Amino acid sequence: MLDIRFVRENPEAVKENIKKKFEDEKLPLVDEVLDYDRKNREAITEASSLRAARNTLSKQIGMLMGQAKKDPSKKEEAQKIREQVLANAQRLEQLESEEEEYGRKITEILMKIPQMIDPSVPIGPDDTHNVERQRFGEPTVPEYEIPYHTQIMESFNGIDMDAAGRVAGNGFYYLLGDIARLHEAVLAYARDFMIGKGFTYCIPPFMIRSRVVNGVMSFAEMDAMMYKIEGEDLYLIGTSEHSMIGRFIDQILPETDLPLTLTSYSPCFRKEKGSHGIEERGIYRIHQFEKQEMIVICRPEESMEWYERMWKYSVELFRSMNIPVRQLECCSGDLADLKVKSCDIEAWSPRQQKYFEVCSCSNLGDAQARRLKMRVKGEDGKTYLPHTLNNTVVAPPRMLIGLLENHYQKDGTVTIPEVLWPYMGGTRILVPKQKG
Repeated sequence: MLDIRFVRENPEAVKENIKKKFEDEKLPLVDEVLDYDRKNREAITEASSLRAARNTLSKQIGMLMGQAKKDPSKKEEAQKIREQVLANAQRLEQLESEEEEYGRKITEILMKIPQMIDPSVPIGPDDTHNVERQRFGEPTVPEYEIPYHTQIMESFNGIDMDAAGRVAGNGFYYLLGDIARLHEAVLAYARDFMIGKGFTYCIPPFMIRSRVVNGVMSFAEMDAMMYKIEGEDLYLIGTSEHSMIGRFIDQILPETDLPLTLTSYSPCFRKEKGSHGIEERGIYRIHQFEKQEMIVICRPEESMEWYERMWKYSVELFRSMNIPVRQLECCSGDLADLKVKSCDIEAWSPRQQKYFEVCSCSNLGDAQARRLKMRVKGEDGKTYLPHTLNNTVVAPPRMLIGLLENHYQKDGTVTIPEVLWPYMGGTRILVPKQKG
């Protein structure tokens, strides 16, 4: 969410930013919010004048009533001033109501105007214009056929989607045996990997209130993602970033605490509206999954440095498991409204012979801090808004696809990356229990 002062002083820049995001339907919002801002400031000015006049007029009434003992005409004069004070009070009440309404309208509109994107963001209308920046590891395609990921899992008796469908419907799964253990091994390794980078491990609430939802994401994202708990002011989280950043709502943080570097585990719940192709079935796009996340809250001048560091952690993690990846920078039209800059880390799929998203790293600038009223108190005693960033460490359903495909052998076995051996009880290779 932008500062109204910034919009007031830079209306054309704000409009140009909207155009770069290909959201021209939002252009009228700029003039609309500036109109409410003008009316609000006029109401504030008039209200301040009336409050000052009230004090002056009250003193005049007192003085005239004192003089009325000697001059009865002063009492009539005092009565006229009382009537003026009453009229002013009624007008002041109206102005205060207008201030509240204008303020609400301003906030409502500002929450729809997108954050100013970083100048380095490539311009394009949708994800087809995202730009590949770097590749890490050599993508290979074996001579033998690699089965669909659920077929690989089934060969180890490791998944039951039919039973999950009967119990919960589409978009859910049971993981079993070695595959379930591999799932947990990846999460445990990711946890320890981030702790080794100096991040504090956290397990947050898995439900949050609406005010936190409004603070951490746009309305469009909320509608597309969040599950509402009926009859309560609670939503299931779509990612632990929501409750991790929400932890600091209405808080003033000492600058000496920055940067806050946190890594959190949680289940995640998402609507995932719409139909998807075969490659996004199985466990690629589901309603419930588990994830390890990384979150940073830092000084504004440090946020881009942290952004670069965070996505590189994802690359390092995946390469440690011998999975080729690439960095794909998101274009302007593919950025959610709160994001300043974002990139995806995509893993190589030898079966599809293309990359697919496994991590998303985002710098949200001061958008979430402003919405949540989160501030930092500097050494000079002044407060400012910190920047917030988040990145997927690992989401095992998709990670499992990349791992299983890249480590699948011709005989149907799957080799376990060395870094996971301690988390798999020393198991180095998975052997099928049935033919896929």
